[in-house]
Amino acid sequence: MNGTTAPDRREALTLLARWGYAARGVVYLLVGGLAALAALGQGGETTDSRGALERLMTAPWGGVLLGAISVGLVGYAVWRCTQAVKDTDRHGTDAQGLAIRAGLLVSASTHLLLAFFAASLIFTLGGGSGDSGSGSESLAGWLMQQPYGRWLVGAVGLAIIGAGIAHGIKGWKMKFHRHFDMPSRTQRWAYPVCRFGLVVRGLVFLLIGAFFILAAYEVDPGEAGGLTDVFSTLRSQAFGRWLLAFVALGLFSFGLYSLLEAVYRRVNTPG
Repeated sequence: MNGTTAPDRREALTLLARWGYAARGVVYLLVGGLAALAALGQGGETTDSRGALERLMTAPWGGVLLGAISVGLVGYAVWRCTQAVKDTDRHGTDAQGLAIRAGLLVSASTHLLLAFFAASLIFTLGGGSGDSGSGSESLAGWLMQQPYGRWLVGAVGLAIIGAGIAHGIKGWKMKFHRHFDMPSRTQRWAYPVCRFGLVVRGLVFLLIGAFFILAAYEVDPGEAGGLTDVFSTLRSQAFGRWLLAFVALGLFSFGLYSLLEAVYRRVNTPG
């Protein structure tokens, strides 16, 4: 007797997808919120997703929250893999479609690693390394050791820039609309938030990609940077405090966009 029917599997995948979008949203709310507090001088800090999870561990019920986020991020990785392999959003098999589906697989792997990091914080009782900003340098360093490593680092930078451009186009042209089943009354306030969040995340990707290209040009993995380095770069500019606040608000908006996806996104599970 078959214990799990196809509708049951589809319902389970839908639950994982929505849980995953919510988990991603919470992470970006934390990152954006902490950066906004830092920009306002209210005791926050500029950190990436790993640093935000480390801060969450110190909150009441932090372990429980981290456990829920970790499970959600695993579910998000499963859903991203399903989107890529089954082409649930019908991106197609042309060059653009395959590039988008490859990006979904990369997203799956990065969020799976973040899920493992969150779980490790729980089992080590918060005793993480505290070096959450070294991921980009570690990746660039590993790539540099491979054949044609300098070119691999440059290719990663170009891929990240491509993802940033895609995010910006998706937000500016509201291409996310076709994936939403949202009441028009909600759209009036939600869509501007979604557009702003996607565009700002795209700008962040452009900066991170530029760091990787600089690392390839200088043959120096230390030049590669992640979100923490983006914050530091913005803060060192003229009107840096306002630039930091602008990006922090954008990442917070992207977190809200992810939460809206958890509720209103059409999850096209394969039959």
